[in-house]
Amino acid sequence: MSVSGAEDRGPTLRRSLNLGHAVLYGLGVTVGAGIYVLVADTAGRAGIHAPLAFLVTAVLVGLTGASLAELGSRYPVAAGEAEYVRRGFRSDRMASVVGLLVIAMAIVSAAAISVGAAGYVRVFIPVPELLVIASVVIAMGAIATRGIVESVTFAGVMTLIEIGGLLTIAAAGFFTEPQVIARIPEMLPASFDASIWAGIMTASMLAVFAFVGFEGIVNIAEEMENPARTLPRAIFLTLAITTSLYVLVMWVTLVSLGPQTLATAKAPLAQVFERLTGGSPRVMSAIAVVATLNGIVVNLIMASRVMYGLGRSGALPAALSRISPSTATPVLATTVATAIALILALAMPIGQLADLSARITLVVFGLVNVALVLIKRSSTVSPDGLFKTPIWVPIAGTLSCVVFLVADLAIALKG
Repeated sequence: MSVSGAEDRGPTLRRSLNLGHAVLYGLGVTVGAGIYVLVADTAGRAGIHAPLAFLVTAVLVGLTGASLAELGSRYPVAAGEAEYVRRGFRSDRMASVVGLLVIAMAIVSAAAISVGAAGYVRVFIPVPELLVIASVVIAMGAIATRGIVESVTFAGVMTLIEIGGLLTIAAAGFFTEPQVIARIPEMLPASFDASIWAGIMTASMLAVFAFVGFEGIVNIAEEMENPARTLPRAIFLTLAITTSLYVLVMWVTLVSLGPQTLATAKAPLAQVFERLTGGSPRVMSAIAVVATLNGIVVNLIMASRVMYGLGRSGALPAALSRISPSTATPVLATTVATAIALILALAMPIGQLADLSARITLVVFGLVNVALVLIKRSSTVSPDGLFKTPIWVPIAGTLSCVVFLVADLAIALKG
């Protein structure tokens, strides 16, 4: 049974999110831990060319974004990726597998961000790391069980704070660091040196984790007002804003600290904030706490919505599709997602969690792109009023995912 064709089983999700809500959600689940955590590692791999790695990743991820925009406007349901694959491959089993992968991706991301959040929180509250991780995950899980507007509004406020911190760094760099603009040409490699481009590609693979999350917008489609119009706009706005922030902050940080210093920095954004503004690095550490906590909330929301969709379709226990009459949210699904994220956060280091999240994401993206190709080839008529993309876009999106996965495998074998 399809998600979209499920029977009424009691309270349903409430259509109450507008474009502003959707973009704030998308930014909240995308911006944050990636840029706050990965700046140093990306510089270590690509050096002065690190911003280019984010641009390469943005272009390739954007192909999948366009595919999701069309699929989301065609089928505005929770557990979106699973429904797209079910319709494209005409297989309930494939849909269930993809749905489980999306749940895993969101939960693993939440766990990774939780570990990163603990490091920032301990700057202000010096208590054992495991206790901080447990407290953070449980508290963010509790927030995610509230009504969707309340949860997204909370995440939105935190998103504005974390973006404000990134904009402060970017603005300070352009106003106080005279070389920021003059050195822009250095971002581009002067030759086709294989070692340089290998560094850019490995950094691009790492940057995938920084973009993980924007696809979660499709999983709140059932809670959007006019999803056929709102969802595509939210996806493209999220990707455009995210990419601009990443490139600006990465470049300012590189010019201010230098590639070598940045590559070994433990709190790179806090260091560059202190250098450029003269303010205490604890200010940026506090903003980093906000960014990471925000990432946990939105990933738990995404995981719970996919659980809800799969529970309603029969792929997971029906109890996961139950909606609380008071909050209009899937409380049991959110609780389960929170519990699994807590276990992973306590058991695995952040590096392994980030790598695992990126790999799962690329597999899901590849399958979603293939699904759209199959849908376009089998469908002779498309409903009016939907966002539509040329068939070469999902084909290119599929190939980009394959390239990233093959590159990742080659890097792992070489290591």
